Amino acid sequence: MSNTTAMSYSSVKKLVTYFALATFTGLGSGASAQAITGDQVKAQFLKDWQRAKAYTLDYLNAMPADKYSFRPVDSIRSFAEQMLHLAWDNVFLNMVATGKKIDWMPGQKFNWHDAEKIDWPDGYLENSPTAKGKDSVVYYVSKSYDIALQYIQTLDPNKYGEITGMRNITDTRYAWLLKAFEHQTHHRGQTTIYIRLVGVKPPNERLF
Repeated sequence: MSNTTAMSYSSVKKLVTYFALATFTGLGSGASAQAITGDQVKAQFLKDWQRAKAYTLDYLNAMPADKYSFRPVDSIRSFAEQMLHLAWDNVFLNMVATGKKIDWMPGQKFNWHDAEKIDWPDGYLENSPTAKGKDSVVYYVSKSYDIALQYIQTLDPNKYGEITGMRNITDTRYAWLLKAFEHQTHHRGQTTIYIRLVGVKPPNERLF
């Protein structure tokens, strides 16, 4: 290795080391380590579900009313069915997460608030032929987010670590809350291609 090459290598190494130290020093001086509280976690859940509701409504409004029955191929859900499936599990998964009494079997209505009945068609919502028009889909989806927000609001953050579940599937309440949010994100995301295939530009991302 020539002296010039050795000096160049040494200079680069020193420069990399300098920037690494500067980065870590900046991170250390700009933020102090603090534990997040349960109330802060709840506030973030509520904020994200409110954002998700607005984002999903953007999708519902972007899709033309006469295209709600559209499906890219025959073997998958229509746009309306995707959104009704999303709505159903916004309620169901958050019921599991927050400990609401579930008196439900496929083909029946299920209890919410431990006593009342959701005014939805019997059985799985996505299978109801009367629920698939745009006005109905918007109603059920919007209502499902309101119910999810209400459930999350009433759950004591001190219970996030409790184990709960359905059938033989168990996890912490906190994990179920995450799964509920992931589920609606997944199915809304699937409908992006539906909107593109009917010639409409999908809504811009609502990350914040």
